[in-house]
Amino acid sequence: MRTLRNNTPVHQRPAPERPLRVCIVAPSLDILGGQAVQAQRLRRYLSRNNGLSVGFLPVNPRLIRPLRFLQKIKYVRTVFTSLAYVVSLLWQVPRYDVIHAFSASYSSFLLAPVPAMLVARLFGKRVILNYRSGEADDHLANWRTAVPLMRLAHTIVVPSGYLVDVFSRYGVRAESVPNFVEVDKLPYRERRSLQPVFLSNRNLEPLYNLSCLLKAFRVIQSELPDAELLIAGDGSLREKLQEEARELGLRNTSFVGAVAPDQMALLYDRSDVYLNSPDIDNMPGSILEASACGLPIVSTEAGGIPYIVRDNESAL
Repeated sequence: MRTLRNNTPVHQRPAPERPLRVCIVAPSLDILGGQAVQAQRLRRYLSRNNGLSVGFLPVNPRLIRPLRFLQKIKYVRTVFTSLAYVVSLLWQVPRYDVIHAFSASYSSFLLAPVPAMLVARLFGKRVILNYRSGEADDHLANWRTAVPLMRLAHTIVVPSGYLVDVFSRYGVRAESVPNFVEVDKLPYRERRSLQPVFLSNRNLEPLYNLSCLLKAFRVIQSELPDAELLIAGDGSLREKLQEEARELGLRNTSFVGAVAPDQMALLYDRSDVYLNSPDIDNMPGSILEASACGLPIVSTEAGGIPYIVRDNESAL
């Protein structure tokens, strides 16, 4: 009988432990935004751990090619994408031990993490709910189903102390696991002499109040005529904001559209001041990225922003 060096028979050697299988359920980068970016970063980070086997299941799966045109039709795409998503959950969830579901608020909460949590519970899997919306206070206050459905999760994690405080007001315990950036992929530059090149990197949606930013930039240009504004991001308000920029008579203002995460480094390096003007927010990864690149930050104090930067210390 063949033995090991310590004379233990081979057939008695303990079997190696199977890696813990974790499935991250979140938007793919087809929906370019904070959730998708953080989900991919988390996936890469966890995959470095030999004790984990990490998979990814998109909440926005692409339909097979003959049916993909349906995802271009408003309302129809929601129905067919949701059906494909639930089928993928039923197929994939049994293969994992832990389901880590990213969450926004309101209807997105019902369409994305709730089905994942229900299917995970059906198959006896552990559930982590990663709730990321700055609209949590209104969501929990006005949607009666929100708190009971959140209790499907074994653990709730949020990116900031701000949301920990919000959840506690509704009797829900949450743990803070902050957003993070990959500093090795970001170009740090010490800006000893600032140039008037300003950057915004938020989706062009109402809650981020880009209209406020454009009005602020008009004040800047009245003092610094050569000032330049780069607006990275896309969204439902793009045409309206472009028209507003024209009405304000702004010069040197570029709407560069959606920018892939690996390309944002070029814009950070080109800019010298980061502008951020949301009405509602949580823990914007763009502020962390701007800070890691050495950009001074000017921001409204919405939601969780005062939890990560301090006025006159690390931001204005």
